[in-house]
Amino acid sequence: MPSRSPRSMTAEVESVLGPAPASYSQPEVVVLRFRRHGRRLVWPVLALLAIAGAAGFWVGALPAAWMNLAAAAGGILLALLLGVLPVFSWLAHRTTVTTRRVIRRQGLFSRQRSEVSLGRVREVRSRRGLGQRVWGAGDIELLHGAESLTLVDVPGGERVADALQELMERNYEHSARVEQRLANLPGAAAAPAAAIPQDQAGPVSFW
Repeated sequence: MPSRSPRSMTAEVESVLGPAPASYSQPEVVVLRFRRHGRRLVWPVLALLAIAGAAGFWVGALPAAWMNLAAAAGGILLALLLGVLPVFSWLAHRTTVTTRRVIRRQGLFSRQRSEVSLGRVREVRSRRGLGQRVWGAGDIELLHGAESLTLVDVPGGERVADALQELMERNYEHSARVEQRLANLPGAAAAPAAAIPQDQAGPVSFW
């Protein structure tokens, strides 16, 4: 059976729901990109500086060649564990917020991706510890159903939480419009309630 083209599927959806509102006909746009707060780099950088200073003092000053080699190898190992790997781990954690989704990528050796549609988010929670208040960071939790997505140590946590709240409300309003259109279709009232799967309960989004 030949597959339908995206254009024919779009035309079919529009024949049922009507044309999409102008504000939602635009392509998905990236709103924010950020990593965890840069204060996490303070200790790795200090560790690298301390290891470099110690290695510069001891390597070459020991009486035996093998001792110098062992000191150099130990300095390199410590620099990798305490400095380089934490920096690369920080770089590997990235969050992207678009007009429709929140995408979190993390993992240095094994990549992980978590994604939630803003149309499904029902609450945005934020919390800030004492240290986070000093640096202007915070944790943000996005509740969607019985699950949640937590963004840890977000720089400018309050501003990001406000932006996510506004995006969530706009997506929810659009989902409510689509649901209302479906409810007003001829014959919609006669459709049996059991025909709607339980895992699809809630506002409908065609994004």
